[in-house]
Amino acid sequence: MKSIVIQKPNALLIDERPLPVPGKGEVRVKITLAGICGSDSHIYRGHNPFAKYPRVIGHEFFGVIDALGEGVEENRLGQRVSVDPVISCGHCYPCSVGKPNVCTTLVVLGVHRDGGFSEYAVVPAKNAWHIPDTIPDKHAVMVEPFTIAANVTGHVQPTEQDVALIYGAGPMGLVTVQALKGVYKVKQVIVVDRIDERLEMAKRSGADWTFNNAEQSLQAALEEKGIKPTLIVDAACHPSILQEAITLASPGARIVLMGFSSDPSQIVQQGITGKELSIFSSRLNANKFPVVIDWLEKGLIDPDKLITHSFDYHHVTDAIELFEKDQRQCCKVLLTFGQ
Repeated sequence: MKSIVIQKPNALLIDERPLPVPGKGEVRVKITLAGICGSDSHIYRGHNPFAKYPRVIGHEFFGVIDALGEGVEENRLGQRVSVDPVISCGHCYPCSVGKPNVCTTLVVLGVHRDGGFSEYAVVPAKNAWHIPDTIPDKHAVMVEPFTIAANVTGHVQPTEQDVALIYGAGPMGLVTVQALKGVYKVKQVIVVDRIDERLEMAKRSGADWTFNNAEQSLQAALEEKGIKPTLIVDAACHPSILQEAITLASPGARIVLMGFSSDPSQIVQQGITGKELSIFSSRLNANKFPVVIDWLEKGLIDPDKLITHSFDYHHVTDAIELFEKDQRQCCKVLLTFGQ
């Protein structure tokens, strides 16, 4: 089989590898589609501290189960599945309190273990989620990105009365917009970014108001309109955002951080306790695949609004470079396998 392998930073190879055989409790998936994420680019460029090389990247992928390991029910053969990349032990403290996404021995497909940018992949059977026939392939491959939004919203339980502010109109910000508007019916969702074309994408995903903060003050604009956000999501992931969010937030608001920056954020503690703000962080997803599959079945979210490009996997280098360089027109890029 052919696999996309990052041999070392900036060295990508489409390699011929043996067809994998599923072990006990595993299934083999014949990959149909995979999605490119920022973390794939980071591994390719050597900027992901968790990655080990060589590595088959890819943690957003969909396909059909074509082989079963010992102990896996026969009726799973031939199922269309989206794969949850989060592999956890199930018995450590985080797992015991419903946070397998921060398991003490966490393994993420495509990061710590070979992932889905391949013609076939072997994964734990419990990580391969059956996709109903009513959900098309190109929506099924988008389940994992939307689980990021499901994890964020699961922390803060949005209501229709919320006024939400989202920093960043990249893929993670846009899936969160769709969840807030489509699933939770939040009355006002504001998106701030520095790229006008990305803000147009946010409008298409349901944002009520967008703001380009490249040259204008967000704080001044919100004050002029008398807006104090009750829910703030940092999907832009810059260290300076936390203090601004604390300043802008309504008393009693919730703030969610999605970033992995190693740079320090300087904050004033009084701003948090004076308004009794709740600050959450969100990483990957904690058992959110069935949640997103349900959203798709009910038509509450629309992945088509995010998918902008598709490439045959042989052109993966072109696809990653487009993803990296064209932030104005490019959002989600899909790779096709075996089509």
